[in-house]
This record gives sequence, structure tokens and C-alpha cells, in this order.
Amino acid sequence: MSMGLPQTIDRVTPEEYLRREIDAVDKHEYYRGEVFAMSGGTPTHSLINANTIGALVRALQGGRCRIYDSNLRIGIPRTTLFTYPDASIICGELQYDPRDKSRQTVLNPVVIVEVLSPSTEAYDRGAKFASYMQIESLKEYVLFSQDAPRIETFLRQPEGAWRYLPAAGLETIARIESIEVQLALADVYEGVTFPEPSPPPEATAQP
Repeated sequence: MSMGLPQTIDRVTPEEYLRREIDAVDKHEYYRGEVFAMSGGTPTHSLINANTIGALVRALQGGRCRIYDSNLRIGIPRTTLFTYPDASIICGELQYDPRDKSRQTVLNPVVIVEVLSPSTEAYDRGAKFASYMQIESLKEYVLFSQDAPRIETFLRQPEGAWRYLPAAGLETIARIESIEVQLALADVYEGVTFPEPSPPPEATAQP
């Protein structure tokens, strides 16, 4: 999730949510009648996301797939979720949500990227991922850590299961299988300063 723990503000229909969102200053998620205000992310979150988008723009250049930033809204009719992933990759023509007359919501991402935050990691891995699984076009879900150079991908298999493919370390090259792209973790985490690891607890002297 791109922005921090959402806070619910009211209960409305999808059509009313979409109408309000056109003129909203801040972005909001929608789920089962509830609208959630989204808070801003950290500088580290922003840098990782910008680096990732830049690297993927270069990797996808000349092909049929395009990467979009967190301003693109994704709709999931099966679960009623409207959300703004940190990044989405769409191959071919955009499929617009017919509920959104402003044509600002799309339905067919192939890859979704989220930069994990401490306050939303459980949501991104749990309920939100469960909702993303309902997108028929989605082939891969990619999670980026903020506290270490680590990428986790979940690749949909032909039978419907999701294969877990982690990659860690600045020297590592991750692969987004569904779009046949290699992604150097050194590029994703360029300029990022990681927190110092906590020292081990001191041993207690035995009598």
C-alpha cells in the first residue's frame, strides 16, 4: 500500500465515491461502502517507488507494456475495492471501469507494485492481496521492503496458485516473470539509507 494506514470517513455508493474523487484534493480508497482517507508516505517510500518506476520505464521501453504511478486508480468489481497501488503495469489497451464515467479507473493491471510500510504491511499482504487476487488480468504482485534491500514477488500459476519468489541483497537481480523483466536491487534502492540493525542483547553473566 502506498500511503499509510487509511482512516474511514463515511459510507457511500461506488458512484458517489467516484463522483467525489474527481474533485478531491487527497486520494481515497473505497471498500464495501466505506471511504478511506490516505495519508502521505515517507521520503524512503517515495524514493524506492520513484527508483522502481524509473527502472521499469527503461526496461519496458519499446514494448507493449506501460507502467503507471500511484495516481492511477484500479477498480476491482468482485470485491468493490477502488485503490491506488504504488505502481501498476498494463499491457495493451486500458480497460476502463464502466462505473466510472470520468474514465479515471482501470480494470486490467498485469503487475501491481506496493512499497511496504510498517503501518500497512499486514493489509498489503493480507486483505488487500486477497482483493488483488480477484483481478483476472493480474499475473504478478510485487512487494518492496523499506528497511532492507528485499523484493518479494507472487506469481500466479496456470492452476491459480501463487508462487513466492523472494530476492534480497543489493547485488541481486530480481526478475518479474510475467513481463520478462530483470530488476537490479541496486537500482531500486539507489540513494536509500537503511536503518542500523539493533545490537544483540548483552549476555547475562551466570553465577
